[in-house]
Amino acid sequence: MKAKDMSGNESASRLIDERIASLADWRGETLARMRMLIHEADPEVVETWKWMGTPVWEHGGIICTGETYKAKVKLTFAKGASLKDPSELFNSSLDGNVRRAIDIGEGEEVDADAFKALVRAAIALNASRGKAAKRAK
Repeated sequence: MKAKDMSGNESASRLIDERIASLADWRGETLARMRMLIHEADPEVVETWKWMGTPVWEHGGIICTGETYKAKVKLTFAKGASLKDPSELFNSSLDGNVRRAIDIGEGEEVDADAFKALVRAAIALNASRGKAAKRAK
């Protein structure tokens, strides 16, 4: 796993590991599973730690964040409104112009293949926007 150093000697990956361990319930298991799927979809993903303790996965820009709340794990895709979601995984933040999120409650499962497809689509979108910016210069 690649990680940017975001906290002195601790890497972002280590901080995410600690967050998962500290949850010690279904939320930790869910966040760990989604993290694993992100890495399966993109072995080159970079883990960062931002906004006072939010795990973030990046590749050419932010793919998604992973937040935990009392009753859900929320994966927010930074440019989710621009992504096709044929499996209709997005179930939160649907009214916004930019972001879309997947809220996962206790006992809920997210389709692994559909989720990995969203991750890959987010990476492709980041890459295409980067190329468009370079052409505009």
